[in-house]
Amino acid sequence: MKKSIVYWLFAVSCCLLASTDVCAQKYKNFKVSTYIRAQDVARMEDEAFLKATWDTVSMQVDLDKIYIETHRDAFTVPEKTIKKVKKFFLSKGLEVGGGITYTRSEPTDFETYSYARENERQQVRQVAEFTAKLFDDFILDDFFFIDLKNDDEIAAKGNRSWTEYRLRLMADAGRELVVNPAKKVNPKVKVIVKYPNWYDHFHGLGFNLEEEPTYFDGIWTGTETRDPGSAQHLQNYLSYNVVRYFDNIAPGKNGGGWVDAGGIHMSMDRYAEQLHLTMLSKTPEIILWNYMQLHDVKITPGMRARWQSAGGNSFRYDDMVAPYTKNGQTITPTTMARFANETLHQTDQLVGQLGNPIGLVSYKPYHSSGEDFLQNYLGMIGLPMDMHPQWQDGQKQILLTEQAAKDPQLVEKIKKQLRHGGDVIITTGLLKAIREPLADICELYCGDLKAFVDDFGWYGKSPRQFIIPQVKYFTNDAWEVVSAGRPLTGGVSGYPILLRDTYSKGTLYVLTIPDDYGDLYYFPAGALNVIRRTMSKDVGAYIEGPSKVALFPYDNRTLVVENFNDNPVTLRIVVNAKVSSLRNLLTGEQLKPADVVVNNHRYAPYREGQTVFDVTLAAHSYKAYGY
Repeated sequence: MKKSIVYWLFAVSCCLLASTDVCAQKYKNFKVSTYIRAQDVARMEDEAFLKATWDTVSMQVDLDKIYIETHRDAFTVPEKTIKKVKKFFLSKGLEVGGGITYTRSEPTDFETYSYARENERQQVRQVAEFTAKLFDDFILDDFFFIDLKNDDEIAAKGNRSWTEYRLRLMADAGRELVVNPAKKVNPKVKVIVKYPNWYDHFHGLGFNLEEEPTYFDGIWTGTETRDPGSAQHLQNYLSYNVVRYFDNIAPGKNGGGWVDAGGIHMSMDRYAEQLHLTMLSKTPEIILWNYMQLHDVKITPGMRARWQSAGGNSFRYDDMVAPYTKNGQTITPTTMARFANETLHQTDQLVGQLGNPIGLVSYKPYHSSGEDFLQNYLGMIGLPMDMHPQWQDGQKQILLTEQAAKDPQLVEKIKKQLRHGGDVIITTGLLKAIREPLADICELYCGDLKAFVDDFGWYGKSPRQFIIPQVKYFTNDAWEVVSAGRPLTGGVSGYPILLRDTYSKGTLYVLTIPDDYGDLYYFPAGALNVIRRTMSKDVGAYIEGPSKVALFPYDNRTLVVENFNDNPVTLRIVVNAKVSSLRNLLTGEQLKPADVVVNNHRYAPYREGQTVFDVTLAAHSYKAYGY
């Protein structure tokens, strides 16, 4: 009894210490962290700098944990400074972990260490040992790869391909130079490798997704999508999709997402979307890269996008920059830290109501290439993706892109899926890669012939012409579900966009992918509706409407729809069940079904057993429903 009273008194006094946030439960469903680069840690030897930066950051964003980097660009922070900085943040009630970036010079094309050179291997080992001595967990920033082709690496590679050499080299280096030495110094240390966002190219630089997650204590996910028009050309949807892929690679070991300030020049909304999408994946933590960006990236009027004036937005710039009260003080927001705080607290109110994410299973074997990052474009046209590194049995449908051609047993797996009555959806890239073995199932051809199209017949017209590969088939052996031409209506030629063929009890579909994947966004809504309806059997619902609207379904009959267009959109949510209403998860509003005509014909828009709802979304906004 006495012990209970003492504990209660301690808890009350602890929570009264608002300045240290010791007992504050900042978020209900996840942790929010940040990361300090080694060069900035070194600057924190100056106590005035340390306190001033913390005051600015902590007054604008709630944080649970901070990662203190020990090494970057061949520079190691003095131990005395690290201990001082660690003690300071512990006193503020934060969890503290370590970090390492194994670069010699980021400005020189992200120059990494040379793992064929013994002296540099020893430097890598020493940094791991040094960090393990100071922290019980540390994370490797996303440069634990090799991008060098110096004479030592060329000699070590021998007759192997660069991919083969680097995959073996880095898988061994992670175990021998980082994890094992760290655990020898500190047996309880947890060593985490953070993977960046460019997952389709990992194997070429030595990131080994097949082996490394088996011996690292955890992995982390780069969910930065920034400006899709910039160097990496990553689509918004990747901020969600890449987390789900890594979850399927290492179930239970994917610790969180990681977003930087890239893209904030486009608008506050572009930054907020990355944070929001990361957390829709149900990941347990997010790192806001980095601490000094939270301090230095100032709010400017240019971050207020034009669509904010129309109102109704999920992320409201004017609310985020308005003065607020914290710890008895009136604060006027000054940096992007405030955008992060408001977005994450808002998202926290939603994600606890969502179940486990589900989607259309897409098989991407380890170390595979082809139609790179295509699943993210498909996510942006409303097809919810669920990427796996192994073949998944028991699905009603499975999507295969050119990546799947790496599996030498692929056609036999396709046959098995079809014999069990399931669907297989292949892209034109995969058809081109496996035409001959696939002929045992259906005789289709996709070569080098191209076509300009802009007319999809009764499914609508595109606002622009674009190039597609031509798919050839035997008449009455396969059937066009969606076609396109220039023009198609009143024209003289047309080409399959969605083609259907049968084998045993199942159906094989071919989805035509434009030469420029971004042209998927110019498919008219009518064509997209048919594609979504065809590919929704494992999902429970689909959407009808324009492109750049994504669907995020969950296994507890909840879903989120998010509009990435610069203008409002009207769409329909079609639930593959009879339900009485859709309940808005944030407002409680009950949405009643729309009146539609049902018909059980194969190509009818709506069938018995479906329920349809009309929804409007403001620009760059989302709504969440349960049914």
